[in-house]
Amino acid sequence: MNAHSPLSFTLPGSDCVIVVGAGVAGLATALRLSPRPVTLVTAAPLGSGTATGWAQGGIAAAMAEDDAAALHAADTEAAGAGLTDPAVALRVAQAGPGLIDWLVGLGAPFDRDAAGALALGLEAAHSRRRIVRAGGDSTGRMVLDTLLKAVARTPSIEILVATVRGLMQDESGAVAGLVCERDGATVRVAARSVVLATGGLGSLYASTTNPRGATGRGLALAARAGATLRDMEFVQFHPTAISVGLDPMPLATEALRGEGARLIDSEGEPVMAGIAGGDLAPRDVVARALFQVRRRGTEVFLDCRGALGARMATRFPTVAGLCAASGIDPQRQAIPVRPAAHYHMGGIKVDGTGASTVPGLFACGEVASTGLHGANRLASNSLLEAMAFAPWIAEGIASTPAPGPAVTAEPRKRGETDHAGLRRVMEAQVGVVRDADGLTEALRRLAPAAKQGSDTALTGLMVATSALSRLESRGAHWRSDHPEQAPARHSEVTLAEVWRIAETASADVAAPV
Repeated sequence: MNAHSPLSFTLPGSDCVIVVGAGVAGLATALRLSPRPVTLVTAAPLGSGTATGWAQGGIAAAMAEDDAAALHAADTEAAGAGLTDPAVALRVAQAGPGLIDWLVGLGAPFDRDAAGALALGLEAAHSRRRIVRAGGDSTGRMVLDTLLKAVARTPSIEILVATVRGLMQDESGAVAGLVCERDGATVRVAARSVVLATGGLGSLYASTTNPRGATGRGLALAARAGATLRDMEFVQFHPTAISVGLDPMPLATEALRGEGARLIDSEGEPVMAGIAGGDLAPRDVVARALFQVRRRGTEVFLDCRGALGARMATRFPTVAGLCAASGIDPQRQAIPVRPAAHYHMGGIKVDGTGASTVPGLFACGEVASTGLHGANRLASNSLLEAMAFAPWIAEGIASTPAPGPAVTAEPRKRGETDHAGLRRVMEAQVGVVRDADGLTEALRRLAPAAKQGSDTALTGLMVATSALSRLESRGAHWRSDHPEQAPARHSEVTLAEVWRIAETASADVAAPV
């Protein structure tokens, strides 16, 4: 693989496609685009800085004899709280078994049972054992390694380690490339299409399981280019982040509860008693239950003591290692946990080929809103979604006209942000439970920095704006001042609408972030 020189410029209208991001979404898309030339742009060296490598759960796929794609799709719809597109859910579920076979063909070392069949796990809100895993709870890292090796064998993929500063567009507004920065030099790369695979926004919150770079930059890039964003208010908080004072927070996979772990309070009482689904209820339900217990001043623990704790080192080696590093013996001690920002269901609105509302701009993975997750993602559907859409995006790009010459683009001036202050605002005002006063305060605090060019403040502002506009509680969005559920609808927002709402909320002066 080659590297671009500091001032390289691919000729406008070339056959090159730019993929931004090197997690499972970006790598899978780059591979599916082969043999078309691809420039894979990553802010960090390959294999680092991506949430894929941290994924513990696995990949949901209807592989068992008692399972079917229709059952997987039904579970996805149930978790999505009325906003999952049934056709998308079925299409993605149907793609699952073939994607597992594709990974096996690339060399993915999935766990097997004594008979050699795939070992299938159970996670919350799944009606069947369908979680395909590798290395116990090391699925993300092993899948990432598999895809990285495949990319290294693919001569059509070129790597550029750089930070994206903006999208280039032609006179009609079609995306024609990007502007980025590498080693202090401005790099302009033209292409027929750009695929954003930039991941989520969990690091906008003080408590998160996401890497530090997960600030939703791709969402800000798309918004500034004129794209429509959908359901930005739906942020999933994983209920069992390990609460030992680390940032980012280590994760205790949901599969532990699938194997019998229980959530208890400091008195040893079960937290989920009397709640439908119990310890295996959907994530939004569990996260709110834990939030309410903690708000009363009581700590929450994941109880794996006994037989599960004894075999954790072999079945869940990642969690076992995280516990050991913090001085916790899960066989004898319950693990302190709390909800933390984990996954963003909203994102850039895309169609069935991953195309956004801006010609030439595509999105894949967590940064995209495909219609699969709705208001609450079903566990282990994220890696599945990214890999399912990768070949569909390749097909969509093949039928997309090349843009005209890019209008000269200069790197946009970046606004300064008190990132620690922003994270406190998001945690306190746009967290697990929200209300109008807190959301309005968030808008007032975030808008000035967003206006000055801060991408992180803009992304937080888009989440807060959408949350303020949704006057109901649904899935991962819970309004204490609107606990009822209204007729199901998606929220859509553009940058112009965000500014309008923010200006209305900023009528009173507040200290900016």
